[in-house]
Amino acid sequence: MKISYNWLEDYIELDKDAEELSGILTNIGLEVEGLEDYSEVEGGLDGIVIGEVLSCSKHPNADKLSCTTVYIGEGHPLNIVCGAPNVAKGQKVAVATVGTTLKMGENSFVISKTKIRGEVSEGMICAEDEMGLGPSHDGIMVLDSKAVPGTPAAEYFKLYNDKVFEIGLTPNRIDAASHFGTARDLAAYFSQHGDVKLNKPDISAFKIDNPGLTVNIEIEDTVGCRRFTGVTISDVKIKESPKWLKNKLNAIGLSPINNVVDITNFVLHETGQPLHAYDADKLNDKTIIVKRLKQDTPFITLDGVERKLSKDDVMVCDGKVPVCIAGVFGGLDSGVTENTKNVFLESAYFDPLFVRKTAKRHGLNTDSSFRFERGVDPENTLYVLKRAAILIKEIAEGKISSEAIDIHPNPVKAVLVDVLYSHVDRLTGRILDRDIIKKILISLDFEILKESKDVILVKVPPFRVDVTREADIIEEMLRIYGYNNIEFSEKLTSSLSYLEKPYNENYVNKVSEYFTDNGFYEIMSNSLTKSSYYNSLNSFPEEKLIHILNPLSADLNVLRQTLLFGGLEAIARNTNYKNPDLKLYEFGRVYTLKHEDSSKFESFKEEACFGLFITGKKHEQSWAAEDAESNFFQLKAYCLNMLGKVSVQLNKFKVRPIEESTEIFSGGLEYIIENKSVIKAGIINKKILNEFEIENEVYFAEIKWDELLRIAGEAKKFNELPKYPQVRRDLSLLIDEEVTFGMVEKIVFETERSILKKVNLFDLYKGKNIPKGKKSYAVSFFLQDINKTLTDKEIDRIMKKIADNLINKLKAELR
Repeated sequence: MKISYNWLEDYIELDKDAEELSGILTNIGLEVEGLEDYSEVEGGLDGIVIGEVLSCSKHPNADKLSCTTVYIGEGHPLNIVCGAPNVAKGQKVAVATVGTTLKMGENSFVISKTKIRGEVSEGMICAEDEMGLGPSHDGIMVLDSKAVPGTPAAEYFKLYNDKVFEIGLTPNRIDAASHFGTARDLAAYFSQHGDVKLNKPDISAFKIDNPGLTVNIEIEDTVGCRRFTGVTISDVKIKESPKWLKNKLNAIGLSPINNVVDITNFVLHETGQPLHAYDADKLNDKTIIVKRLKQDTPFITLDGVERKLSKDDVMVCDGKVPVCIAGVFGGLDSGVTENTKNVFLESAYFDPLFVRKTAKRHGLNTDSSFRFERGVDPENTLYVLKRAAILIKEIAEGKISSEAIDIHPNPVKAVLVDVLYSHVDRLTGRILDRDIIKKILISLDFEILKESKDVILVKVPPFRVDVTREADIIEEMLRIYGYNNIEFSEKLTSSLSYLEKPYNENYVNKVSEYFTDNGFYEIMSNSLTKSSYYNSLNSFPEEKLIHILNPLSADLNVLRQTLLFGGLEAIARNTNYKNPDLKLYEFGRVYTLKHEDSSKFESFKEEACFGLFITGKKHEQSWAAEDAESNFFQLKAYCLNMLGKVSVQLNKFKVRPIEESTEIFSGGLEYIIENKSVIKAGIINKKILNEFEIENEVYFAEIKWDELLRIAGEAKKFNELPKYPQVRRDLSLLIDEEVTFGMVEKIVFETERSILKKVNLFDLYKGKNIPKGKKSYAVSFFLQDINKTLTDKEIDRIMKKIADNLINKLKAELR
């Protein structure tokens, strides 16, 4: 939001410069994100001064050029070669000195000392268009003979200059979305140090000049429209706005259109109340009706677009047709044009919820909807109407032709709040003077209805829609008093808290450090995504999606069911920027609709997940290593190493291959505990990659983080190196082809837990001399007792027990 320094001075006397005022605005909650200079002429005529032509003679080497000497108030006279036919001795002129930048349209050039046809030129005598003061280029601009040489051109031409604040307005502070609202906050701040007068524009001059033009007003939809005021103004003259009005609008980035439209924009940014001006002669039956229309009723807005209305859109209509989307956008055929003679002016209060939904529904974001959907002051509509009518009367020479009609069927109830002084002291951390508290609140237009020793009853002004509780009022008082004025206590307090195991944050940090150390980058994707990603997916059914009731866009209309698509968006974006070799991880939450009744909280399921993505080259290109593409076994190794970081043993899982026909994966593994899938890792299906225009293979693993932590063990403890040796024994097994190494490993550790330390598959053979349907495993077993050296007899006993169990449970044969 842009706020003009000069404009603020219309309402409050300021003795601080713009830079100092920026800090004050930020401290009272109106954060200044930028401060820029504005001038009605681009560049502000910097470097241009008034000069006097002391001599003028014909250029010796050019018929159409003149050699002049010009005095600019100091130093020696400048030699300037001029091509204007009207230059003459004794003239007062505008001179662009060396180093000045002049702009003409889109082009700019810097004045430098140079030679023109052999004669030195130390500046430039300017024409009107070269300074941006007008379109004329017939010759140089000859000034009044009383002009004083050396006077800056900006001072001579009384150029309008301003400082403009860019304020990052928070959604709750719509009361400050105007120059008067900002001035009110500043007045409250300065009132702590003395009496400050806030100058509110006077409307006592409002009166009927020429009765006879009346527009009837009816409100059928009293929920969507809680107040509607209107007045007619006849015999207006539509023309260009005066200079002061254009300067104020230009300073905050608004383009002047005509005097009536400019006045409505001016009053909007002065008071925060949107207005709408209609051509009264185009209103059928001289009637205004606020109501809702049938679904899909066509309506052409000011931008020339035909829109299909919703049955929930509040519309301003005349006696026959709609003329405006209430609080959002006007209609094409009812607005003010250069042919308008009579105006009907509207100032209303439309329900914020209706305006917000309508604006989102039609994809419109206007200055009017921005304010209505956050909540304007319902008690200010009549004042603003009269203020605008007076300005139209003064600037457009109109005549007020009716009473200010005020239809107020559904008044907004005042908010009353008890504020305990003890709560103020507790929340601020110090005992504040009670008079200061009351003075600040009164300066912010809060009304103190009752007061006792311990409590005050406060009436909240209607424009503060965000203030509903005692804490809100204390916060208002404190932001004006100044957070910087609250002293820090030298006392430090702390409390001990007990966290139930497993410690989620510890494991998150461990896993994050591991993957970051291994060249992964952490990503954070939006939990909101597009529903089209889930079209016809059985793995993540569309009916399980949680839809957003009021989505920002079609690309952010549901909550994600998986981390996959956010990661693929990141991969696609990086690939487009020539960065195809990626290793990414993400901690995030996914959401599922459990039941169709979405009105109940229990219908929603939220889970923490962890995602891994690998694509492109396995290693960065180097002379020391061969180029190799990433592969599934690389992904699998990272997943298994991650299990070690959370102290989970692999033998707890049942491992099975992912079917190749799934729409997400074209191959991979699934790790299951208690019939719950905890880890899915595999190669992403080409069909999905094509949707994101990704050419490289992408390897993806998604881990149900909450389920993984449920089985997480104690952190690893380090012991001293064992004194006694480790023993290795090998077995060659002939087993059925469907038997996996995981099944072998599980049986082995069930047989011997204390002395058996590790089992390793070091050879797999299928083919010649192996019966059909069989395969050969060569497995090594590592045994160690930390208290003594194992004897051959003990080792043989353990190995026989392992072999017997493998033979009995897997029908294995020893080779």
